Amino acid sequence: MVGVNTPMSWQGEATVSETPQTEFDVLILGGGSGGYATALRAAQLGMTVGLVEESKLGGTCLHNGCIPTKALLHAAEVADTAREGASIGVETSLGGIDMVKVNSYKQGIIDRLHKGLTGLVKSRNVTVIEGRGTLSGPDTIEVNGTHYRGKNLVLATGSYSRTLPGLTIEGRVITSDEALEMSSVPSSVIVLGGGVIGVEFASVWSSFGTDVTVVEGLPHLVPQEEPAISKTLERAFRKRGIAFKTGVRFQGVTQHDSGVSVTLEDGTTLEAEYLLVAVGRGPRTEGLGYEEAGIRMDRGFVLTDERLHTGVGQIYAVGDIVPGLQLAHRGFQQGIFVAEEIAGLAPASIIEKHIPRVTYCEPEVASVGLTEAEARELHGEAVSSVEYNLGGNGKSQILGTAGFIKLVRVADGPVVGVHMIGSRVGEQIGEAQLIVSWDAHPEDVASLVHAHPTQNEALGEAHLALAGKPLHAHD
Repeated sequence: MVGVNTPMSWQGEATVSETPQTEFDVLILGGGSGGYATALRAAQLGMTVGLVEESKLGGTCLHNGCIPTKALLHAAEVADTAREGASIGVETSLGGIDMVKVNSYKQGIIDRLHKGLTGLVKSRNVTVIEGRGTLSGPDTIEVNGTHYRGKNLVLATGSYSRTLPGLTIEGRVITSDEALEMSSVPSSVIVLGGGVIGVEFASVWSSFGTDVTVVEGLPHLVPQEEPAISKTLERAFRKRGIAFKTGVRFQGVTQHDSGVSVTLEDGTTLEAEYLLVAVGRGPRTEGLGYEEAGIRMDRGFVLTDERLHTGVGQIYAVGDIVPGLQLAHRGFQQGIFVAEEIAGLAPASIIEKHIPRVTYCEPEVASVGLTEAEARELHGEAVSSVEYNLGGNGKSQILGTAGFIKLVRVADGPVVGVHMIGSRVGEQIGEAQLIVSWDAHPEDVASLVHAHPTQNEALGEAHLALAGKPLHAHD
């Protein structure tokens, strides 16, 4: 899952009214990334806005997802730096991990961002309605017995940590929610699921000294990425001592006083202190009145058209409840889109394949656009690709990271996919998104100046190679 940027300078007071407002131009159910983005943009466009939230503004991303996990990943990076300092002549050592202090550091970041977001929402005169809301009509949301009406409704109720049928989350069987609150470093963990959440927690715990084994039913870790990316991550994990079993399914788990015993369908039994269930996130839509209102659903997800309209009244949906990538920045952008759509600005539709994706394990994985296989499905054999190894990049050598950048293009046409693996490559996804979204040709990017020595140079070098004039790479 991605971060929340909440300007800290916006601090304001809520408008006090003797009679609570119950009718709005835009009424939003859910105050996560998608919901609050809708609220802020709609208010900016001059509409009256109500925002229903039963917990805290910022949602999963801020409180149980993007921000706290990335804080842990930064702590893990610091631990690795301390452990490995002697290899570059800096006499450091890792004395241990104090999870109480790590959690305090993590919570401090969350609290500051939450305070900034709360002040920002108040300054825009958005009415925050606290409580659990349910859709009770085509223009009505009920909260604690009060009916609030909106000329336009936006559903943004987010997601929850999934489990498998028959697998109960209790005791030593945990999800990311419980993992984020652990007050000590576990000695060993089995991670069920080799997707984004699973490999990020595996990376954190390995850096903290935990014995980690990842179990993934599909043939590779991060199975949605380019196969070469997955294989490179697997090699890096082996080098780090992170064990994994791919292509084998989970069968069952039993708990005992000191840990868990996990059995797999191939007969393997694994022992650990905890089992982390990281099999993805489900849409939080059950019991909220969506189906009763006639909204089309599929396995709990809300179906919409490309304008994010549900087909019922003036009801829209954004974020994790809409089929597609469950990423905070996707929900955020969809929220802005819907606010502008309601305002009649006719914004351009969001192209799912142009949404950047980053997995913040070590090494990082970042991608945008089509994989080579997807490009060939669309364009046949008129597709070419190139891989630029980070071994030729000075800054990557300074950081001690291996990896590569893979570009996919249509023959004599634009770059349609950028795929990267290596330490900190997620920081390069901004330029990569521009390249793909603006249909840039390799020659266009090759002529740009990329600062030296930076990892950003690797993007330039990859485009030089794809343009037929490789410099720090073999022909």
